Order: sequence, then C-alpha cells, then structure tokens
Amino acid sequence: MEKITFVNLDAIELTSVFIHCLPFIAKIQLIENMQINIYIYSFSYENPESELCKLESRYIFNKEEKNRLLVSDIKVEPSNSAFIKSRLDIISLSEDYATLINKIKKENICIEGFKVEYLVFDHDTTEYRERLNKLKDIGWSIEGIPDYYNPIITYALCYYEGVWYFGILTKDRFAWHQHKQKPCSYSNSISISIAKALVNIAAKANKEKKLLDACCGVGTIMLEACFSGNNIEGCDINEKICKNARENLSHFNYTANVYHSDIKNISKRYEAAIIDLPYNLFSNATDNDILHIIESTAEITDRLVIVSTLDITNLISNIGFRILDYCTVSKSGKRNFTRKIWVCEKNE
Repeated sequence: MEKITFVNLDAIELTSVFIHCLPFIAKIQLIENMQINIYIYSFSYENPESELCKLESRYIFNKEEKNRLLVSDIKVEPSNSAFIKSRLDIISLSEDYATLINKIKKENICIEGFKVEYLVFDHDTTEYRERLNKLKDIGWSIEGIPDYYNPIITYALCYYEGVWYFGILTKDRFAWHQHKQKPCSYSNSISISIAKALVNIAAKANKEKKLLDACCGVGTIMLEACFSGNNIEGCDINEKICKNARENLSHFNYTANVYHSDIKNISKRYEAAIIDLPYNLFSNATDNDILHIIESTAEITDRLVIVSTLDITNLISNIGFRILDYCTVSKSGKRNFTRKIWVCEKNE
C-alpha cells in the first residue's frame, strides 16, 4: 500500500515512515480505530499536460500522482481540477476479498437507488466475469433496490497494490465545461485546464486564501476560481477587457471584483497572485511592460504564480523572489508554443 501522510489527527502526528513500517493488518486497525479518512483519486490528462498535473498535485496533495492514481487523506472535489477524474471515499479495505465483503455487511448499508462500479486500475488482472460476480457480492451486501441508470449514490470496488477497497465514488461531471460558452472570449486565453491548475497551485487548495489575477483579461482564471469557491479578485489595464470579464462572471452568476487599473495602483495585499503575462506573439507588451507588471505585483503579495512564453528566471531573482517550483505545458499538437509556469515566494 502506498505511503500515506497523516498530520495532527487527534493531536497525534503520524509520519508516512511510521505508517509504512507497520504490518498491513496494523495499518488497517490504526486507520479504523482513529477513523482516518482515505481517498483514492484517479487522473486523466494528455501527455503535454503531465508536468502541469504533477505540479498541481504537489500543491493540492503534497505529493505527485503516480500512474494516474494517488492515495491521500486530503479530500478534494474532483471538479476543482481538470485532471482529477474521480475520488473514491474508502469505507472498508482488506487484503482478503472475503474479509472485505464481511466488513461491508457489518456496515449495515441500507439505501434505495444505489449503483456499484468496478474500477480497473493498473496491475489488476481480475477477469471481466469475475468482476461482475464481485459487484453482485457487494450488491447483495447492501439493503435496498439498485438503480443502474439514475443512482442517487454510486459505490465502487477496486484492487490496488494488493489491497481490496470499497467506498463511495464521486466523479467529475464536467460542469465547468460550461465556461467554454462564455459570452466574451479572447483568442490567446489560456485553456481551462491551465486556469484551474493555476488557481489550485496559487491557493494550495485553501479556498480562504485571498487571490489576485493580476492580468485577468476576460476572466478565464477568475471563472475557474469562482466555480471552485476560491476567494479571488482581478484587475486589468484595459477597460474594455475588464467589462468583458465582468460580463463573463455575471453570465454564470459569479460575484468577484474586477478592477480597471494599472497593477501599480492596487494597494490591497493578497496571499497569492497569478500573473498570466501578455505574450509578445499576440500583444504589444514590451520587456519594460512585463517587468512593470511583475515588480508591481510583487509589492502586494509574497507568493507569485507566473505564466510566460519567455524565460524570466533572472527577472524573478532580481525582484527578490525565489523559484520554488516550475513546469512547462504545451498545446496539444503545437509543441512550438510552450508556456512556462513558475511558482515563486519572496525571499525572507
């Protein structure tokens, strides 16, 4: 079983090394006795987005997904990320399948309109017919009438790294895809996938953090932040673009401040700022303009997430920030157009 880090549970700090060194039965007993929640996440992404997915994963879960799977004690809504396909909230687990079924029966689950799915992960060699039989076993262990087409709750069974898991399955229903139909668009706006990742990286999965989208454009990043319930404001020097951003936010019934302002005139402080720099390929922004944006934003926050098509490593260093993390992401089929993403914090 993958090492899991549990921190400050009932005033006890358990390190991943301690958990990993326990015999498997002891792990299960410890997890059950302390009522520790475990979640298994599955991911989906194209190869050009793999670096970005891993970067986002590090700031949400404090570790990277591995082979498009990740086990964590951190609960995240799948729809908050473009890459998380589903989350399995573990109810019971065991190395022995028969023991797992007995545990499920002891849960005395009684519910109408349920469904059970089998999740096939890497290295699970269970044949299709056997998977169906196991789903029947679980179905008979739940009191109630199933609904295969419109379930009110979906349970799932999976076999991962030698362990059987049973739990409640939550899938990304892709409600955020509606943002593709925003009334105002911009030809060189970043993709929704990148926008969602930038919000998670900047906020470190903390919705209370006050974020700024320093060059908000038509609000692509702000839409994803509002969808996920993050606290964000935006600004842009272009008045028409600000109106477009407000229109987009209003179209989806989101509420967030959009300031028509030069970033140097923003006096509020933010816990993190996202800067999607103007791209010289499409804009008239000069090197001085880019320097001005970054320097001014650095005055009102100690944490920056910067997107650029250019290498601005030296510029980041010159404004008194250090680079904590970095990745590149290219458009599918357009490897000659690559964006670079820097995660930076102010030097102490």
